[in-house]
Amino acid sequence: MSKFFKGFLFGIISTISAIAGALYAFHRIVVQPIEDQENRASENRRRAQRKQRSAHNN
Repeated sequence: MSKFFKGFLFGIISTISAIAGALYAFHRIVVQPIEDQENRASENRRRAQRKQRSAHNN
C-alpha cells in the first residue's frame, strides 16, 4: 500500500468515527433528556388517572 492510500483510509475512518461520536454525544446531551422528561410526564399522568379512578370508586 502506498502512503497516500494509508493516509486516505485513516482519514476516512477517523472522519466516520468523529461523526459517530458527535451523533452519540448529541443523543446523550439533547435527545435523551427530552425523552426522559416525556417518560416522567406520562408516568405522572398515569398515576394521576389511577388516583382519580380510585377516588371515584369509594
